[in-house]
Order: sequence, then C-alpha cells, then structure tokens
Amino acid sequence: MGRRDLTGKQETFLQYLKSYVEEEGVWPTYREISDFFGFRSPNSVTQNLQALYKKGYLLKENDGFLFPDESEPEAPSYGIPIQGIITAGKLQEAVEENLGTITLETLFPGIDRMFAIRVSGNSMIGVDIHDGDYVLLMDDDIPNGGIGAILYNGETTLKKVFYDEFGLRLEAANKEYEDIHIRPDIFEEVRVLGKYMGHVNKTGIHKASRRAVA
Repeated sequence: MGRRDLTGKQETFLQYLKSYVEEEGVWPTYREISDFFGFRSPNSVTQNLQALYKKGYLLKENDGFLFPDESEPEAPSYGIPIQGIITAGKLQEAVEENLGTITLETLFPGIDRMFAIRVSGNSMIGVDIHDGDYVLLMDDDIPNGGIGAILYNGETTLKKVFYDEFGLRLEAANKEYEDIHIRPDIFEEVRVLGKYMGHVNKTGIHKASRRAVA
C-alpha cells in the first residue's frame, strides 16, 4: 500500500503512537489515546487509526495495528533449557544432561486457547493484579468464585465471579470497589470472555493458583 500525505493532526497522532511504543514497548489503550488528545469518544481514536491505515502508515494485525517496519517474519519460539537434575535431599553427584526445554506450552497447557488483555485499574490488587499488567485468559467457563473477564451490555470487567439463582455477583479484590450485581433480562447480554489463568508484568509470569482455575 502506497503512502499518502498526512494532515497535521494525523502526523501528530502518528508521532504520539511511535513515541509511546518506543518508550513503553506496547501500544497505548484507547483510553490513554483519548485522554492524551482530549477525545470525547473512542470513535475518534478509531477514525484516526483507520486514516493512518488507509494512507499506508499502519498495517492491520489480528484485532490491532502495527507499523510497516515492524512487519517481519515471526521470531522462533524459545524455551529455557533444562540442563540436568539436582537433588533436594542429601548431597549427590551432579547429573548434567539435556532434558529439553521449558516453554510457554509447558507452563500453560492449552495455550492455543489463551489470549492476553491489558489491565486498566486497581480493583484486583488483592490478588496481585495491578494496573498495566497483562492478564492471561482462556476461552473457557469461569468456575464459581473464580476470576475471569465478563462482557455486559458492551462493557467489560475483570472480577471474581459468583453465580446464584438471580444472575451474577462480580466481586473486586479491593475493598474500595463495591460488588457488581447483574440481573440480566431478555434485552441484556452477559458473555464470559475468558477464565483467568495468570498474569504477566515486569516481575515475570504469575500463574493462577489451582483454586482460581478449578
């Protein structure tokens, strides 16, 4: 796709995206873009992104965008080498051998059904999920009392999910947030987006406890 000239506002929008990605290593959320430019609606963000795409300054990838110079062949999948066996009892002779690698598939069986969403807000800090973390979700039902992502009337939230005869109770892991009670009727939609499997932040990968995913 050939590139066409940008308007002044589109150039500013593009430079903001590039600067943000360079500094943070990830793309800004719609809310962050809206706050920076003072947009009243996320539709303004969508319109600017589409304009940059049509003019050849962005490429589409799955549900998002990337810069043309980022469109490179996918890097090979790496793992952590397992170099041998060590006793956790009395001293024994070291056993050094190649036992394969630890990969994401090792840590998260069923990874082909998983996806990540960036967290905005602090309602789940009681389970060590903070603003800016990436939660790992699996396309699966959420057990009663488990953590997961819910879509309700076009709005999403990450909470502990409890079921009763009337509907759902969504509980935060932060006392500053009240429970959300959902009593859907025929005109309202509730959809499970995914079951929480863990989260990723600057300190590493944190798997959910067995209780949270049971």
